Amino acid sequence: MSKFLKLTAAALVLATPALAEKHGLGRTAMPEEIAAWDKDVSPDGTGLPVGSGNALDGEEIFADNCAICHGDFAEGVDNWPKLAGGDGTLADEDPLKTVGSYWPYLSTSFDYINRSMPFGSAQTLEPDDVYAIVAYILYSNDLVDEEFELSNETFLDVEMPNAGGFITDDRAETEYSQWRAEPCMENCKESVEITMRASVLDVTPEEEGAEAVVDDVVEEAAAEPAPEPEPVVAALDAELVAQGEKVFKKCKSCHQVGDNAKRKTGPVLNGVFGADIAASEGFKYSKVMAGYGGVWDEATLTTFLTSPRKMMKGTKMSFAGLKKDEDILAMIEYLKSVSQ
Repeated sequence: MSKFLKLTAAALVLATPALAEKHGLGRTAMPEEIAAWDKDVSPDGTGLPVGSGNALDGEEIFADNCAICHGDFAEGVDNWPKLAGGDGTLADEDPLKTVGSYWPYLSTSFDYINRSMPFGSAQTLEPDDVYAIVAYILYSNDLVDEEFELSNETFLDVEMPNAGGFITDDRAETEYSQWRAEPCMENCKESVEITMRASVLDVTPEEEGAEAVVDDVVEEAAAEPAPEPEPVVAALDAELVAQGEKVFKKCKSCHQVGDNAKRKTGPVLNGVFGADIAASEGFKYSKVMAGYGGVWDEATLTTFLTSPRKMMKGTKMSFAGLKKDEDILAMIEYLKSVSQ
């Protein structure tokens, strides 16, 4: 029984016979009352209710109950949690921790959804609905096929990618003694020297040779060749670009565009139209995309945006695709606008 349930049970039995006589309130909780609160699901499947569901059914249930906060594709809305993506990011400076990339046990997802979701209407979902939602989240993380039937019998067949990524916290035995001694507060180093200079040169204390560093930077800047003139490009459909910018909101949880765009779960998409596939510098692509070849033109973008997984089986993209032709056309026009 979890700590929460133990506290709840303790509250229910507050008035033991002796306390009941003293305070005149309460009674011992009956077994069925405790069972009503006991919804724990353990990593080994203990506590799972009988039921089943697949991603195809889960997509509609997720859209009705979860998408308002977590996005249509489990990509997250605003600051609400992202449930999909993040594969291969755990070693990054800013990792994306989702059900697929981080959580070691599938039971955590089922237990939490079954106990606490949807927000504001907790415990209104039937077991089949919960199984279907969890299956859709797994599908969004490319961990199961859309037709995989998740049930109390197949639950342990799902392998979570980060199941082996957790270790026992033994710092109390191995590390605490190294840094819990009396701290040094005076004359802790024999000398202090400047070992590197800040990128903004005027914030590091001056030392001999600093002027030479500034001169070198100025000379290098002066030696840079003048930029080549921008190529002439075809006019864009402004209305279609504006429509595409709205559609692009579905992609913002993983991709950025613009002058200050940074790599997130997916690469920056500045200049993507007309560029080689898997050509964003510094981004680690899946093997299937890295070896696909070709360029991102209207034809390849149309195929990919319709269904990334069908075009590139094994892609890391959790995005299921755009269903409307007009959205695809608008998205391509918008990607053209950020590629000029």
